[in-house]
Amino acid sequence: MPTPGSSQPDNTDLESGESFDAIFSEYEQSHARPAEGGGRQIDATVVAVSADSVFLDIGYKTEGVLPLAPFQSANEAVKPGDKFLVAVKGRNEEGYYELSRFKVEQPRDWSALERAFEDKAPIAGTVTGVVKGGLSVDVGVRAFMPASRSGARDASELEKLVGQQIRCRIIKLDVDDEDVVVDRRVLSEEEERSTKERRYVELREGETVQGEVRSLTGYGAFVDIGGVDALLHIGDISWSRVNKPEDVLSVGQQIEARVLKIDSEKQRISVGMKQLLPHPWDAVAANLKAGDRVHGAVTRVTDFGAFVEIEPGVEGLIHLSEMSWAKKVRKPSDVLKPGDTVEAVVLGVNMGERRLSLGLKQTLGDPWAEVEQKFPAGSAIEGPVTSFTKFGAFVQLADGVEGMVHVSEISAEKHIHHPQDVLRMGQMVKAQVLEVDKTKRQVRLSMKQRTSVTVEEYLADHPAGSVVTGRIVDVTQGLARVELGEGIEGVYRTGAESPAAEAPAAEGKVDLSALSSMLKARWKGGPSNVAAKPAAINAGQIRSFRIARMEPDAKKLELELV
Repeated sequence: MPTPGSSQPDNTDLESGESFDAIFSEYEQSHARPAEGGGRQIDATVVAVSADSVFLDIGYKTEGVLPLAPFQSANEAVKPGDKFLVAVKGRNEEGYYELSRFKVEQPRDWSALERAFEDKAPIAGTVTGVVKGGLSVDVGVRAFMPASRSGARDASELEKLVGQQIRCRIIKLDVDDEDVVVDRRVLSEEEERSTKERRYVELREGETVQGEVRSLTGYGAFVDIGGVDALLHIGDISWSRVNKPEDVLSVGQQIEARVLKIDSEKQRISVGMKQLLPHPWDAVAANLKAGDRVHGAVTRVTDFGAFVEIEPGVEGLIHLSEMSWAKKVRKPSDVLKPGDTVEAVVLGVNMGERRLSLGLKQTLGDPWAEVEQKFPAGSAIEGPVTSFTKFGAFVQLADGVEGMVHVSEISAEKHIHHPQDVLRMGQMVKAQVLEVDKTKRQVRLSMKQRTSVTVEEYLADHPAGSVVTGRIVDVTQGLARVELGEGIEGVYRTGAESPAAEAPAAEGKVDLSALSSMLKARWKGGPSNVAAKPAAINAGQIRSFRIARMEPDAKKLELELV
């Protein structure tokens, strides 16, 4: 079945990589039909007619049988009581005598043999024994039949021909030396070609036919559909994935199939069984929709994902990006293997292309759903470094959630060119959350905001006039207390700047609206100054300030907005 869903293979595009012609040629060489014999003609009476055979009373203890197809092809009605002249060819596997309606005569003299040789006419003969290299045949005179022209596959089949009347053709006649060579196989080959040609004229693509499984291969089965062999590819046996044809078929099994393709020129026919059954996707539209939870077994794993069969003949694709929140999956086989039973969430259904997209990680819940509550802006975090980029480092906050520390937010003391200069993979770092964007699944972090320094060190590094960044802790009676670092605070006099200046923000939340442009500039490594001052000063805001006045002895800082 194809697929992010699944698709079925083309009927003639074999998974083995072999061409349709090569497979058929190899099959026909190894599964040549046994040659048909014949004998004197006898009167026979039809006693019964089945779906594919005509049974006749030939005066023996066991009845004889003729195929029904030739009667149907000739539009010849046949019913119990009808009489025919037939010749006995041998016995089939069920014990019935195989019959032929071909008229054959046994020559009575050399002149009759010469006429039959010139006309290439079939004659009747009786196998009298097995000789070196073949069989001895009585055709009025003693004749020799090479084993290769007998139609027998081995010595045991040669033995079974002894005493039987057969049909054959003279292929060598030397009257002076009384040397006669006959061929039985050539007649059966001609009859088989004639039957094939007739069947290729009769058959139509899309037609439903009855057949018998003749052999099984790794890529399918060969089916006799009335005198010709058709290929039933493994992908056309069932809508469900079939691993081995022998799991569902057996030699001799009677099946019903649809003719998919006929190549009269190359005499190749392909048939399918699943095409007679409703397509499983016909019911998918009514039963599946995005968000549904489904169960299924992993049928195969590729470089880009895993296919899961959720219903017979309906597969969905779990792309490797949909396998885990917590880690980046490099190989789907690291997570899933064929035969695993999984629960997945339907991400999308494409009925036109018969594709189904599934997600595995969605069954575990989205770790980003509550990220804003767990890691609000201004909160402190600690986590390991998971990866690097040219412009920063990623830090794990929780399973499936990472934040990014821009290179400009790593250190306040020195300019960092490459994050690897000061950080390493797996290193535990402390940082402060600057911004959370749940929609884009981004968390911006700053390490320099969490750097622990003494007040004396901070004042020494930030003289009067320095521009610094701080978070407004609270606003009361015209004064705003600003946190500049861990344990470092300054005071900003709000004055009558805004009626809303003293309205505290909701507890635990940080207002970043005033710094959107500043943070954007800092994220890109640019200047943090902003030209316009917001009207309101609220607790939770992160703002840029200039140190207006400092009292080292009292360890006090007065700030003004930048």
